[in-house]
Amino acid sequence: MNKRSIFFGATLLAFAALAAARPTVQLRVDARAASSKILHASMTIPVSSGPLTLIYPKYIPGEHGPTGPIQGVTGLTFQSQGKRLAWQRDPLDMFRIRLEVPQGATQITANLDFLTPVGSGAFTAGVSATPNLFVLNWNQLVLYPADMQGDEVEVQPTLILPDGWGYGTALLGTKNARGEIDFAPVTLETLIDSPLAAGKYFREVDISVAHAPKHFIDVVSDSEAALAINEKDIERHKNLVTQAGHLFGARHYARYHFLLTLSDNTAHFGLEHHQSSDDRTNENFFTDADSRVLHAGLLPHEFVHSWNGKYRRPAGLATGDYDTPMQTRMLWVYEGLTTFLGDVLTARSGLWSEKNYRDYLAVQAAQLDHRTGRRWRALQDTATAAQILYGEPADRQSWRRRVDFYREGELIWLEADGLIRKLSRGKRSMDNFVKRFYGMEDGVVRVNPYTFDDVVQALQETQKYDWATFLRTRLDRVGNGAPLQGLAAHGWSLAYQNKRNGYQKRLENERGSVDAMYSVGLSLNKSGTVMDVLLESPAATAGIAAGMKVIATNGRAYDAKRFRAAIADTSKSGKLELLMRNQGFYSTHDIVYNGGPRYPVLQRKKKTKDTLSGLLAPRRR
Repeated sequence: MNKRSIFFGATLLAFAALAAARPTVQLRVDARAASSKILHASMTIPVSSGPLTLIYPKYIPGEHGPTGPIQGVTGLTFQSQGKRLAWQRDPLDMFRIRLEVPQGATQITANLDFLTPVGSGAFTAGVSATPNLFVLNWNQLVLYPADMQGDEVEVQPTLILPDGWGYGTALLGTKNARGEIDFAPVTLETLIDSPLAAGKYFREVDISVAHAPKHFIDVVSDSEAALAINEKDIERHKNLVTQAGHLFGARHYARYHFLLTLSDNTAHFGLEHHQSSDDRTNENFFTDADSRVLHAGLLPHEFVHSWNGKYRRPAGLATGDYDTPMQTRMLWVYEGLTTFLGDVLTARSGLWSEKNYRDYLAVQAAQLDHRTGRRWRALQDTATAAQILYGEPADRQSWRRRVDFYREGELIWLEADGLIRKLSRGKRSMDNFVKRFYGMEDGVVRVNPYTFDDVVQALQETQKYDWATFLRTRLDRVGNGAPLQGLAAHGWSLAYQNKRNGYQKRLENERGSVDAMYSVGLSLNKSGTVMDVLLESPAATAGIAAGMKVIATNGRAYDAKRFRAAIADTSKSGKLELLMRNQGFYSTHDIVYNGGPRYPVLQRKKKTKDTLSGLLAPRRR
């Protein structure tokens, strides 16, 4: 038996001893009506007589704000000793439920229904069910006693699925004689951190590698055809597991499950968990080459979060319960460093080629370099204000500057890598920092919080430099221009050409959108509605504003291809004529511009060394 097995065996024994000393909540979930967008739950909660306050989880780890989908809770009732109990909602905190437990009662039963979302919403408040599948996030269905931590409440879950449906989860469960799934008792913290994906069309793909815990991709979809993952893609995801091990030098989970939902009818996102991830994307992800490349970074990003975000977590996000407000100032590490490492692993594993990575990075860098909102909002504020920014509308991103800590954080960490390489004369890189910061306690499953000073110290131990000033300068600066020094440090620069690179072409083709921010200064969605206009651009000067819709381009009905052709013609005509609809009003706008199309691309800097290839090369150990 290896030391990992010995450790996890000892951990299970210790957990069993602890569990024996505390009461257990019995949770029963009936998901047979999931395709009708409703889940039924029943909880038996050990209590003592007297006043009782129960909390519906408000702050959900990974969602970075008070996003618990309480609007979906209906049919809430309580019983004890055969009688129904009255309850009241706290008038100052809608997530707290108050009731009186009768004298002599030792338990109460809570029943509730959860109406899974059918409209727009994000994360666990997003659309999670179709007639063929659903994703269960347990925080949607639980209540827990106030003033208790997530690791102080034990839950014994039971789940009833529609007949014939398969499922994937990091929880350990077995079917009982009634065909229900009984899961092993876990803490509330582990339960909420362990979502479940189930569906009529289900496939479990083993991507385990030697000398590591078991790894699986559990796929649910709206069709059997969507489950057709080929051997090359399986091998690339095995490479992901291997390369992550080389990068971090330790693993902090007993097993890992990618819960991959392939559907055009659910919300699309990734949500990290310690031993799994809730990953949702297009139904054609495995069957369409362009879709596979475009969304290749989804699983690597959420996988990195098992180390950065779950095992190591900013102290302001390691609250221990679901009621204490989260502080998100360090999301430029939590999300920004994860974006950098996730994209590097996407390339190292072979899910992206080097050119795929460069094309993607060029688009991100150009978008960030054209964020006029940096004139008033520092990057730090995008992290501090994350819980209000995630819910912002999608329009006018250049001025709003929404959650830029993801992509701009990536540029900062790319620059840090280049700086470490330069100062150490190629002997060290961000790989060394990553092993130092995440590579301890192999086999330990716990939360290890960090602060700004901890990050600076680990950087300093990796390579001596004034890292505090380096970081604070980039986080607190207000003014034009994204931090593009990392491109230069690796031998590349941001340039513009007259054709779309591979990433941008795939992105616009999938969305039906047009990105002309770098030419006339506007972007359009699938319907031709203006989503963004760059301040002081030719489009802004012509009076174009977000929310307007392009009806005609140079006298012809709008379509994306025709619009791009019209921009190309500006190099000869010097203008672009648009007929616009603004609510119920129509107007004609002449955009004066003669520059033709401009699209971002990375260009090699002369007389410099290309270290980007070295950053993206697979590691052997």
